[in-house]
Amino acid sequence: MDSHGQDEQRVVWAVVGTDIGPLMLAATRDGLVNVVFHATDAVRDRAVERLADRLGCTPAEDPDSPLLAKAICQLRAYFAGERHDFDLPLDWSLISGFNRQVLRELAAGVPYGTVVGYGDLAGRVGQPGGAQAVGAAMGANPLPVVVPCHRVVESDGGIGGFGGGLETKRRLLALEGVLPEPLF
Repeated sequence: MDSHGQDEQRVVWAVVGTDIGPLMLAATRDGLVNVVFHATDAVRDRAVERLADRLGCTPAEDPDSPLLAKAICQLRAYFAGERHDFDLPLDWSLISGFNRQVLRELAAGVPYGTVVGYGDLAGRVGQPGGAQAVGAAMGANPLPVVVPCHRVVESDGGIGGFGGGLETKRRLLALEGVLPEPLF
C-alpha cells in the first residue's frame, strides 16, 4: 500500500528461452501486460524503461513471481506443441481504442492453426476498408504470441509484416501447422 492506502502498481518481468529466441514477459496484478521478442540485454533494458514510463513504476526482475508462473508455463507448453490457446489474465493497459478492439477480436476469434486477412479482421470490428489500421494495430500489439498477431496475413496469400521479424512469424505459423517447416 502507498501512503494514500492504494495498492501500488507492481510490475515483474522475466526472460524465457523459446524456440523463437528469448522472450521477455512482464505482468502486473491484473495480468500479463507485455511480451517482447528477441530479449537480448539491450532489448530487455529498453523494454523495462518503456514499461516504467508507461506504467509509472520500476519493473522488477522476478522469474519466480506467481504473477508470471502461469504465463511461463503456458508459453512453454505452446512451444512444445501441447497447448493451442492461452488461458491467462491479460492487462490491456498498454493499448487502447481501435487497436485494443482489434486485438481483442483477434484473441477471441482467430484460433490456433488458422489465419485471417488484415481486411477481414477490419470487417469483423466494423471497419471495412481498415486493413492498414489493422496492420498498425498488429504492430502495436504489446502481447504478441499470446494475442496472436502472427495469424494475420495479406489477402493475396502473402505473409505480411511482423514486429518480431518475418522468420519469427514463419516459425510461429509453422508451429501451428499453417506453413510447412522451413528446410533450413
